[in-house]
Amino acid sequence: MKGMNQIKTVCVYCGSGSGSNPRFVEAAVALGKVFAQNHVRLVYGGGSVGLMGAVAKSVLDHGGSVTGIIPEFLRAKENAMSGVQEMVITPDMHERKRLMFERSDAFVALPGGIGTLEELVEQMTWQQLGRHNKPILLANIDNFWEPLLSLLSHMRVTEFIRPGLSIDILKAERVEDILPRLRAAAALAPAGTQEMAPEVARRL
Repeated sequence: MKGMNQIKTVCVYCGSGSGSNPRFVEAAVALGKVFAQNHVRLVYGGGSVGLMGAVAKSVLDHGGSVTGIIPEFLRAKENAMSGVQEMVITPDMHERKRLMFERSDAFVALPGGIGTLEELVEQMTWQQLGRHNKPILLANIDNFWEPLLSLLSHMRVTEFIRPGLSIDILKAERVEDILPRLRAAAALAPAGTQEMAPEVARRL
């Protein structure tokens, strides 16, 4: 097993729209450049629109590598990105998410909508249940994720996130801090529980 501080692939969850704030697209482009310059492969949802398209295109424009994973029914709607090194077509969303998990050493959530939130929360749940300890980071561009962080704090106060069920969510306001924080967290991760068994991933 490779040392977990060697972040080779990062899954990015983000919107298929661009949002109302131009800084969101700027952050996606900047993150793609960082990945390419540091030889980190992007794993993402496969589309060419919105923040998804911006981060993938930036990785490619700067000479990096991209794996897109998209379900068949979204190929047209999200305009599957051409020119990526690898495009995986799945039969459904469950297979998409399982493969995104298996192909990635860490997870980053840029701004996005319900789909982004759902994918992020699923990884948080799996971490909470002890199924993996891969780093999860919120790219808190212009405080986008503050409402979620407030909700998580409220869940702790009201004891729905109890001792023994804690989650370790990283946060970065600046794109340049994302990869260093992922690497630092991965270096501290204990051995084991890095890969969820495929049958467990399908069931959860």
